[in-house]
Amino acid sequence: MSEDKSTLMEIRRQKLEQLRQLGVDPFGGPFLHTESSAEIRARWEEGRKVKLAGRIVSHRDMGKSQFLHLQDRGGRLQIYVQKPSLSEKDRAVFDLLDLGDILGVEGSLFTTKTGEPSVRVENLVLLTKSLAPLPDKWHGLVDTETRHRHRHLDLISNENSRRALDLRVRLVRYLRDFLNQQGFTEVETPMMQTVAGGAAAEPFKTRHHALGMDLYLRIAPELYLKRLLVGGLEKVFEINRNFRNEGISRRHNPEFTMLEAYWAYSDFTGMAQLVEEMICGAARELTGGLKIPQSDGSELDLTPPWPRKRYRDAVREVAGADWFELSPADMEKRASHLGVELEPKLAPAEITQKVFEKKVEALAVNPVFITHLPAQLVPLARLNREDPTVVDVYELIMGRQEVSPGYSELNDPILQAERFRHQVGEHTQKVDTEFDS
Repeated sequence: MSEDKSTLMEIRRQKLEQLRQLGVDPFGGPFLHTESSAEIRARWEEGRKVKLAGRIVSHRDMGKSQFLHLQDRGGRLQIYVQKPSLSEKDRAVFDLLDLGDILGVEGSLFTTKTGEPSVRVENLVLLTKSLAPLPDKWHGLVDTETRHRHRHLDLISNENSRRALDLRVRLVRYLRDFLNQQGFTEVETPMMQTVAGGAAAEPFKTRHHALGMDLYLRIAPELYLKRLLVGGLEKVFEINRNFRNEGISRRHNPEFTMLEAYWAYSDFTGMAQLVEEMICGAARELTGGLKIPQSDGSELDLTPPWPRKRYRDAVREVAGADWFELSPADMEKRASHLGVELEPKLAPAEITQKVFEKKVEALAVNPVFITHLPAQLVPLARLNREDPTVVDVYELIMGRQEVSPGYSELNDPILQAERFRHQVGEHTQKVDTEFDS
């Protein structure tokens, strides 16, 4: 801790004792029947009495006139305090306030000469004394590492972070409503499993002492959701937490949220259409349109219908019409010429996938469904009847990354058991024998 921060915290602790000497609880009780700053703005009426609670994030001292901003979930709202109009005790409390303190006020609405909506304070209550100073008030929390490790500080100081959180909450609410309206049933499946199945990933391991057995945090909900299909739930979905004990990057986190849905009697084309409608609806709900500006200055255009393109056609467009006729050595040379780095001794399908990831997926801004992937890439999907070397699958790519895969699910239990065992190789303990039977 820096010396300056330590000194500031000591001063705040001294103020804490002064408040107690005044008979004020620095960590007071409830402040009921308040309105949020957003609700107040929405129901604006000059002179209307309101109650507002929030964190002090700015303070402008004009002598007898004091202007502060309180920040709550709905944003910021200015409050105006005339110190001479306060009681002697409230004046003493006001003089002990700091940025970061949580304050409750009662007063009437008015608009300042500069046109800023404000609350003329008549009574105030200290709800929580903050013992640590806020991040720099002009620049907010700018260090990326600190922001990620201290999200509460990030939310206090960065409006964009609060806006992103609000968008996420609204998005999840929309997704639930959309799927419910489509007849899907929301379910919850086990997060601790005896076999970590449904994906190829390294699980986190834990121990259940009462049962004397090892368990795994789920890497995917797939197999339990499919059990529900077997049980007769024809449309199911889950918004769930998954855990994968692997690398960390901007696109990979050891703990993450996934929406997974299953639809009996449909196929990958039906699911693709559902996903397209769902994402377009979410965009309209959250942004008001289908053309969304990106942080790099580009624009994401979600206008339907979204193109469907076969995997091999997409690869040929970037790697050459003769790509799939090349020898492995020639594939390596051309991949190198395209700027794609390869590990040694990759199989042709693996080389092709590397080219796809770097030259198709990583460059696709607007949504595109890549369909009919090679069978070896998606071993538990249904083989295409016309071309058994590919499977009936889509991968939705947008914003230069895959955001949704969809399968026509393999439902042949004998073939599925064979593919399970081929997928895990010698690690047969990773096979969920109850499911594949």
